[in-house]
Amino acid sequence: MTNHVYKNVELVGSSATSIEDAIENAIGTAAKTLKHLEWFEVLETRGHIVDGKVGHYQLVLKVGFRIEA
Repeated sequence: MTNHVYKNVELVGSSATSIEDAIENAIGTAAKTLKHLEWFEVLETRGHIVDGKVGHYQLVLKVGFRIEA
């Protein structure tokens, strides 16, 4: 087994539909430029209220990826 080195970054994902879509949007966009994404952790959940209803869900994620040797 090889020793790996990882880096963490924070992302904020949003969606008008759901918390799950906000996560998918953040990870899907990050995956376009970051290689070797390995895991995520939800740090914060919040939202925007419009006319008494949820307008957008926002999630702050910590995402870990493996650095190439």
